[in-house]
Amino acid sequence: MLDFPRWKQAWYWFITLFAALAALPSLASLNNVHWPSALPRPMINLGLDLAGGSHILLEANADQVRRQRLENMEESVRARLRQAPTRIRIGDISSKDGSLTFMLEDQSQVDAARDLILPLTTGAGLTGQRDWDIRVDDGSRFVLTPTKAGIDQAISAAMDTATEVIRKRIDALGTREPTIIRQGANRIVVQVPGLKDPQALKDLLGKTAKLEFKLVDSTASASDIAQGIVPPGSEVVPFENAQKNGGVAAIAVKRLGGIKGDQLTDARQSFESRSNTPVVSITFDQQGGAKFAKLTTENVNRPFAIILDGKVLSAPNINEPILGGSAQISGNFTVETANQLAIALRSGALPVDLKVIEERSVGPDLGADSIRKGMIAMLIGTVALMSFIFITYGRFGVYANVALVFNVLMILGVMAIANTTLTLPGIAGFVLTIGAAVDANVLINERIREERHRGRRVVQAVEMGYKEASRAIFDANITNIIAAVLMFLFGSGPVRGFAVVLMIGIVTSVFTAVTLTRMWVANWLRKARPADINL
Repeated sequence: MLDFPRWKQAWYWFITLFAALAALPSLASLNNVHWPSALPRPMINLGLDLAGGSHILLEANADQVRRQRLENMEESVRARLRQAPTRIRIGDISSKDGSLTFMLEDQSQVDAARDLILPLTTGAGLTGQRDWDIRVDDGSRFVLTPTKAGIDQAISAAMDTATEVIRKRIDALGTREPTIIRQGANRIVVQVPGLKDPQALKDLLGKTAKLEFKLVDSTASASDIAQGIVPPGSEVVPFENAQKNGGVAAIAVKRLGGIKGDQLTDARQSFESRSNTPVVSITFDQQGGAKFAKLTTENVNRPFAIILDGKVLSAPNINEPILGGSAQISGNFTVETANQLAIALRSGALPVDLKVIEERSVGPDLGADSIRKGMIAMLIGTVALMSFIFITYGRFGVYANVALVFNVLMILGVMAIANTTLTLPGIAGFVLTIGAAVDANVLINERIREERHRGRRVVQAVEMGYKEASRAIFDANITNIIAAVLMFLFGSGPVRGFAVVLMIGIVTSVFTAVTLTRMWVANWLRKARPADINL
């Protein structure tokens, strides 16, 4: 237990000093001390409550999810019946009152149509229900109605996807450690520490980035479009910038078919070679590139619309097939707006529109005050603990105090290396960890004192003290680690911040209080060979 070869001592000192030195850039930053740019700079990120930043609450439009499900089901039904071995002809599909309704031209094909449509429905989670009800009325009229369980599952899936898309977009802005969590059935909380431009964040998160390429319906007249009248199977879509398009406010496009932007692999801001205006260059995956090539090949000399979030950016003419799986999106872009659109497209389209319903800004002054008060509390607690330990245990108290200082530095260093975020609850966990670190030394020193009272010699008493106390220390801290892991897995932002500091602090406190102090005591005993110890 007290045998420490030189290689082991060197290894322990390396770990200790490496972690302690990693804390210096963060300490320099907190005290406004310049840190040389040539040196490594691992830093602890400050949370929203310490660094200030933006808090945004987003709400999804659940009705949009319902409409999208109806539209997707309509397109799937048409494709299935069209591709049947014996084509099944149907009349127009109606989507009134939240259900799809259509009539078969041949009543004898009802069973075949049902067999083709049934695989389009699936089980809604563990509810025992399907996500769509299929009913046949009057012998040939199909009615497809989404079930409540299916709608709830679709909304939940859309919110999960939206959460991940938001996370990708915020990461692309270069911010660190945002808090993005779902709240309730259709809300998402976004907290971004240190963000200086909350409006840019709102603009980015509010952009659905739903990109579509659809054929223009040239049979619709301008007067009919102005009145909202279009041929069956088409819809009116407004231009984003009517002035740029000769004062035309909207056009008619084919409602179904076309290509969606979810098959993009990349999107970058670039410049158009002739006019040098900002554009967004996009690249499709293999399947999307093949669809895009087929669309442009089959519709040469026809216009197609580039639609973003329900508005037409442009409606160019297809002069020749566009092969290679790449294209450019032009519009009234600046470099900044083109870059924001590229980020949104790279991150993926939001499956549902999100609206900012609450916004709060936290100033850095409040965080600075919290840091100051937290540091004062930690300083007072640390000084009081160190004084008590020194008075009670003498030399062994000095070892415990030095270990405590290294413990504080190692916690900060490990947090900086791991690029974690320190929050106000994290400071509370920091202070708690300092008290817990001393607890291990109290157990060890009291156990050594007991062994000496039993008549054991100094070396034996120290060896037995560390050996027996270590068992209780490890058992107690394992239970603390389990609690911290559970808080991290199931807690929200502030709770997770507390759990992170607690987990790191438990590991470093055991290392410094047990391993380092034992090494120092062993070296002292080997050199001094005392006949007694003052405990």
